[in-house]
Parts: sequence; structure tokens; C-alpha cells
Amino acid sequence: MKKIEVLTCCIILFLLLGCSFDYGEKEPSEDEQPGLIMENVEYIRVRSADPKARFKAERAERFEKQGVMRIQNMTFEQYGDRGKEINAMGSAGYASVEIQSGDIFMDQNVRIDVETDDITIQTFQLEWREEPHVLSTPEENEVNIFQDNGTNFTGIGLYVETRGRQWEFKGDVGGVFVHDDDEEEEDSAEGSAAVNPAKVSTEEIIVKETTADNL
Repeated sequence: MKKIEVLTCCIILFLLLGCSFDYGEKEPSEDEQPGLIMENVEYIRVRSADPKARFKAERAERFEKQGVMRIQNMTFEQYGDRGKEINAMGSAGYASVEIQSGDIFMDQNVRIDVETDDITIQTFQLEWREEPHVLSTPEENEVNIFQDNGTNFTGIGLYVETRGRQWEFKGDVGGVFVHDDDEEEEDSAEGSAAVNPAKVSTEEIIVKETTADNL
């Protein structure tokens, strides 16, 4: 009987020594820890001595090795004409900025007002890629676009090539697009097709009348 008890104790001891226990979360690695944490911060992005954008946030974390800045509760302004005019402004609950490229991923109730074209964009997630000048959302995301003139429509999956002046929805879109009379005359003089106010509902739409060079 004693031999059985001793054998049982040895087995239990062996199992205990061979087991590893998780007593909590591991300490984050150096790469996962921000090199700089700022609160109530204002950050200005400058390129070739010209201010390109200004960000304000409740909190910003800069990760040097990853080359990323993570921002919470952000508002921003994007400049043109060497910082003399505001091309666009907006806000987001969260943003991740690639420090070198200037690419930005925005999340949580994103709103952008394009001042140069009098356009407001509202969606949940939005990404700006600096080098190709592309503004896009995930293909399943709903996007609301409206203007003061009454234009108001909703589409799925926005993709904008700002250099090519093309706005495209990857999924269904519906709403009202109002074409002002003065813009219609200007487009007619340039040989462009006029777009009358109408309800639209198609699987894919490309809006070429709206310019977005300065996004």
C-alpha cells in the first residue's frame, strides 16, 4: 500500500514539474511598446518645408521601429497651396499613420469634409494612400455622401482615384445627385455630359463630375 502511495506522489510531482502555468499576460516586447506617448497633442506633418496636414488628438503613440503613429479621437486638416488653404478636414475615433509614406487608416465614425468640392463623406472606416492618391473603404462598408445643394446618396465600398477624378462604388448605391445649373453650363462648354438631378440605383457607379485633386 505504501509503495502505491509513493508511486502516486512521484507521478503527481513529475506532472507538476513538467507543466507550465500562465500567471497573466506576458510583458509586451520592445517593438510593441510606444517610444513616445503624448496626450492632448497637436502634430503637423511637413514635407519640403511645406505643411501638409495638422492632426489634433486626445492621445498619440509613436512606434519608431514600426514607423507608425496611433492616434485616438483625432481631428485633422489637410492643406494646399503651401499651407495657405484648407483642402479637407475631418475626424475619426482612431487613426494609424504611416510616418514615412503618409498613408492613413481611419476607424470609428469617420467624417471628411472636402472644402474644395463642398463634399462630406461619412463612413466607419476609411484609408488614404499617399503615393497613388487613393481614398477607399472596405468593399462591404456603407458610405454616405452629401452636399449643401441637396446631393445625398449612400453606397457600398467607396474607391476614389483623386488624380483621375473618378469616384466609384463597388456595390449598390442609391440616392439623389443634384447637378447645379452653373456647373452644368461649365461642363457643357467643356464637352462633358450633363447629369440632371435624378435618383440612381445601380450595382456600380462612377462619378466623374466631382474633382478631388486636392484630397
